[in-house]
Amino acid sequence: MKQQLKAQAAELSNMTARTDVTENQVEALKRDNEAQAAELTNTRAELTNTRAELTNMRAELSNTTARTDVTENQVEALKRDNEAQAAELTNTRAELTNTRAELTNMRAELSNTTARTDVTENQVEALKRDNEAQAAELTNTRAELTNTRAELTNMRAELSNTTARTDVTENQVEALKRDNEAQAAELSNMAARTDVTENQVEALKRDNEAQAAELTNTRAELINMAEELSNMTARTDVTENQVEALKRDNEVKQVAFSTSLLASGSGTIGPFNTYTPLVFRYVVTNIGNAYNPNTGLFIAPVRGAYHFEIYIGAHGHASHPSSVVLVKNGEHIFIAYAHQPSHYGSSANGATLLLEVGDVVFLRLRGNSRVYDNENHHSTFSGNLLFTM
Repeated sequence: MKQQLKAQAAELSNMTARTDVTENQVEALKRDNEAQAAELTNTRAELTNTRAELTNMRAELSNTTARTDVTENQVEALKRDNEAQAAELTNTRAELTNTRAELTNMRAELSNTTARTDVTENQVEALKRDNEAQAAELTNTRAELTNTRAELTNMRAELSNTTARTDVTENQVEALKRDNEAQAAELSNMAARTDVTENQVEALKRDNEAQAAELTNTRAELINMAEELSNMTARTDVTENQVEALKRDNEVKQVAFSTSLLASGSGTIGPFNTYTPLVFRYVVTNIGNAYNPNTGLFIAPVRGAYHFEIYIGAHGHASHPSSVVLVKNGEHIFIAYAHQPSHYGSSANGATLLLEVGDVVFLRLRGNSRVYDNENHHSTFSGNLLFTM
């Protein structure tokens, strides 16, 4: 009896020590949860500020985009004006080219007319010299006038014809002079029109230079605006990266885990005289890292509805069933139980629980029970966040 009492006292001492360790772990987890809650609050405040700054930057980017659109419209209008002026300048140049060609033709025609006039004057001079020679010859032949009247009559007739031809030539010369005067007046008008056209061309050149300078300034302004927009885009990218980092830090809403009892090999755990926490060490999935494979505890990172599933089994035994309990914060929720004297027996159960941040869920092996597992992973413990609350 005394030995039994000593054994019970030793077992009670062990249970007390284990309870103290568990309570210390719970206190440590509570402190960690409080620190995480404070950090989450600060992170949410920083995220709110970042979102406000991002909204302001988007508004500023929208204004910059609107200004850029206005500037681009102005540049397009200037381009259209320059194209119209370039077309007008092209037409003016073509007209000037035609005018110059016409002036060249008129100069050539004037040169031909001058040459013809020179020929005519030379002919008149020659006729004058002929008349002088004839007059001299007439003087010399006056003594022979009586004898040569018949010849003189012929000569008079010839002289009359020559005089008529001279009159015609003089009339032609007068007509040519009038034509030359008209051509000179027209040439003067064309020169004046050419001067006006050249002045217009110079004015257009000055306008184009001014417009080119203005366009250069506009391009420089656009380049500066593009650089400013690029800087704003870079800042926006940095902010978005920060927001993405914050999102990744706050991805506690994505929680799921799936485990089996033994990390390797095969074996049976139990039986024990009392309830014993089970540690499922083989981790298949642990999204969010809410399950600890070293302690067997699942700690809720966010308030919400969670679903848990249990699958257990063991080889049959007359005195020892296969039985585990789903525990929430020390409270027994559901049980999975199977008992048969021989062959392999299994059982399953599941529950959906509303958990607060920091709530602890784990499995306990019931007293006098056993659980078996091997490389085929018969005994498993899984859970996932369905939705936040």
